[in-house]
Amino acid sequence: MENLPALNLKNLDKSQWKTYRFDEIAKNISERVDPNKTDLEVYVGLEHIDSESIHLTRSGTPDDVDGQKLRFYPGDLIFGRRRAYQRKAAVATTDGFCSAHALVLRAKPEVIDPQLFPFFMHSDAFMHRAVDISVGSLSPTINWGTLKHQTFLLPPKDIQLLMMELLSKIDAQINSQNEVLMKTETLKLSILKRYFESASTHKKIKELGEVVTGGTPSVSVSDYWDGDTPFITPAEITDNPTTLMPKRFLTKAGVEKSRSIPKNSILTVCIGTIGKVAINEIDCCTNQQINALIPFEQYHSLYLLNLLKYYKNKIVSMSGATTIQIINKSSFESISLPINKEAEIDSFVSEIGILEELYQRLNKQIRLSQILQKNLINQIF
Repeated sequence: MENLPALNLKNLDKSQWKTYRFDEIAKNISERVDPNKTDLEVYVGLEHIDSESIHLTRSGTPDDVDGQKLRFYPGDLIFGRRRAYQRKAAVATTDGFCSAHALVLRAKPEVIDPQLFPFFMHSDAFMHRAVDISVGSLSPTINWGTLKHQTFLLPPKDIQLLMMELLSKIDAQINSQNEVLMKTETLKLSILKRYFESASTHKKIKELGEVVTGGTPSVSVSDYWDGDTPFITPAEITDNPTTLMPKRFLTKAGVEKSRSIPKNSILTVCIGTIGKVAINEIDCCTNQQINALIPFEQYHSLYLLNLLKYYKNKIVSMSGATTIQIINKSSFESISLPINKEAEIDSFVSEIGILEELYQRLNKQIRLSQILQKNLINQIF
């Protein structure tokens, strides 16, 4: 963070700032596109926009959608007006079109620096207002007719320049960290392929460890809850498989009504979002939507975790054909997976362990940088 602009955020003087209506800050681009009659090749749906990020990292194609969409140009900002609480607002870097559940916004440079505009859109000042003016209960949505009349306080252009330089430096650092993270993921994938796709034997999951399911103690019995044992549900199993964030805890009496899962077991979601996996670093309990694999001694938890993640599609394919995907305990146990020799497993754990440590460290650095950036945005606006 060397050579950052000299900007005193602790005592920010806003006496020269001016209040503007949102339609004085940005223009609403309402040019329509028919996906079946366009030469544009890039489609951006709300599912392609990451929460809390100004960058677009993925997109779809015209073949993905039907119906009228919105045209955007490089530099325009695509803002998810539907479910604004998801905080989706990202800058387009190409020509294309997007979902009609978004607004295409173009900063008015005479009022706000176009490079500062995306950061302003991610401020609490804007996002909280966006949520407040959304209408509808099931899928709250913002109308341009309401948004354009909202007023916001903005600094003079010379102060905006300093702010933009400061936030851009932090953003560049986050991008650099993310690039290293992606390279780490690529290297990890190559290791997984090298080991798993050359495995010489196959074994059923029940041959790798004991498979158990949990249960949910009655939530109406207070004696079961607010204890010391984490109670894990599918919601606590995220994209970071080594970090569980339990929201509820069981007492000893509650544990007896569930099922104690020893640490270093692999927790696998078996209903809905089938195939999500995690390792529990301490003893825990789970609900009945999770199959826990307690490894036999010769199978390292880190090896089995990555094996189940790698063959997620195979696990999903074993689910029943119902409205909500479900895979029962017996079906899960019967899934056959390629298994490496014991010496190869030890080698795998050694290689992956180094990468996992690096991955966790990078993730932590990125989160800290994002928190710093978010705090600065909110201090400014």
